[in-house]
Amino acid sequence: MFFISCLYISLAVFAAGVLFKMSTWFRYNLDTDKDELTSNKRISAAVKGIASTVFSAGILTLLKVFLLDVILQVRVFKEDILRWVMHMLIYAGFTMLLLMHALDKVVTVSIFPDYYSTATPFFFLRDFFGAMVFAGLSIAVYRRFVRKVPRLKSEAMDIYAIVILAVIMVSGFLLEGAKITSYSAYNAMVEDYAGTDDAAELAALESVWVRNFSVVSPNTKGPFDEDVIEQGLEIHGESCADCHSPPQWAFGGFLTAKALGPAALALDKMNFSDLLWTLHFLACFIGLAYLPFSKMFHVIATPISILVNAVMDRETSAPANITTRQIMELDACTRCGTCSLNCSVAFSSEEISNLNILPSIKIKTLKAAARENNLDRQAVSSLQEGLYLCTNCYRCTMGCPSSINLQDLWFNTREAFLEKTGAEPAILSGLSYHRGLNRDRIEEEDYQKPVIAARKAVVEESRRIDIDGTIGDESMDLKFKTRLSQTLPGDTSNYCFACTTCTATCPVVRNFDNPAESLGMMPHQMIRAANLGLGDMIFESTMLWSCLGCYACQENCPQGVRITDLFYELKNLAMISAKERRVGVLS
Repeated sequence: MFFISCLYISLAVFAAGVLFKMSTWFRYNLDTDKDELTSNKRISAAVKGIASTVFSAGILTLLKVFLLDVILQVRVFKEDILRWVMHMLIYAGFTMLLLMHALDKVVTVSIFPDYYSTATPFFFLRDFFGAMVFAGLSIAVYRRFVRKVPRLKSEAMDIYAIVILAVIMVSGFLLEGAKITSYSAYNAMVEDYAGTDDAAELAALESVWVRNFSVVSPNTKGPFDEDVIEQGLEIHGESCADCHSPPQWAFGGFLTAKALGPAALALDKMNFSDLLWTLHFLACFIGLAYLPFSKMFHVIATPISILVNAVMDRETSAPANITTRQIMELDACTRCGTCSLNCSVAFSSEEISNLNILPSIKIKTLKAAARENNLDRQAVSSLQEGLYLCTNCYRCTMGCPSSINLQDLWFNTREAFLEKTGAEPAILSGLSYHRGLNRDRIEEEDYQKPVIAARKAVVEESRRIDIDGTIGDESMDLKFKTRLSQTLPGDTSNYCFACTTCTATCPVVRNFDNPAESLGMMPHQMIRAANLGLGDMIFESTMLWSCLGCYACQENCPQGVRITDLFYELKNLAMISAKERRVGVLS
């Protein structure tokens, strides 16, 4: 009765957890300008979208994707064969154990009316599927802790997933081995099924089970008389053969039984089988109840994400469904690290010491942001930097086995954070090129606001030196000058003699009728200001942020000054200065 109650409780918690997690897909929001999309509207849009897909040619696409990417996991196979083998072993093995063993009274018996769990082929298949899961778990441990796949971050949730599955499988094999050797289990079977009460016949049957079925008896030892064995086999054939195959078929349990053999009688007296049975089923119940709240929820969310992304696109899908899909994708992430492994800028996470540059870590932080919506200033700054340090190479999206549209996720959440937090200096860099290409997705006012805010952040607390006024020694920033001179482009700036060739060849300068007024400073003036340590004056100019990086000035410089590279260094110093001010770190 206790275990039945535990089963019902775990099923109730599991169902409630799944419903709660799925409800967050319609309640949480990371997108911009979507506050008017209430949960009811998003649920309604989802129902309409599902109906329109099911009753259209899209259903064929879903069937194809379900077979290839959900059942056969072709996307994982293309990405990493070893990981595919690991997934298939765990996924197929555990699924078959669930259907054939855990739900045997519902599934197996309905298909095979003569089913007995201790009869072949079921005896063998149970251990075979268990061995599959064990092999998959071994590969998982190897990948994470031995091979140490680059940028694959192991956390408590990852270890929990391995541990809970290992406990279920180990306790299952131990339980099977303990039952094979258990004398009390043998006696219970004899009382229920033996067709004789004759002491001599029961002794003969016990001899057969000790010799052939690995039961450890306190009374019966070998060697055995062949006549006794023959008599025992006859009784066994009448009473037990139909439902008991030789234990060797259950190879995992049989090997475990051999290992437990010397201590079998002592363990039997301790009711070791009952303890293992309790541990095994409680582990199953706990794993089931906790699944919706753990990393393993992806076994539900990932297939849905794969199917949804197969029939959705940004151009034709309802905005409400796009918003819902992106929240769902946060749960669909398996933390496999494929996106981080393929990321073009992942190496910079070590240089900058910001793990949110890694796509897989970004998703975890975004999930926390969607759930709590109250990240502290440092966490927001770290996430915002991680969102913007992206070259939009699409390698993370193309390689994601869960079919998460990461590029759209980065774009939308980046805009949302820009709207909420304002200044992000990286918006002034070349990393905004992708944003410019997608300008039609952003309101004009929303497009300009963060750019203006970033410019202000860069020149915050600036001395705002008057270029026409007198500049004394106190106006020069020696720290800035030292920083710049330590770089190769900064060192070459000393060769400049202000011939203005750079200004004359600059396409940005030629674009304006009055460039001095529009840009604030000309390229040759910026080089001179850099040599004098007038960083604030340079950061305030429009020229620095309008530079196209075309290298025309650098290629034509008669002194070999690395002008374009120098401008990149100046931008980097501006970013560093703004970042230090924003997070309150003294440089």
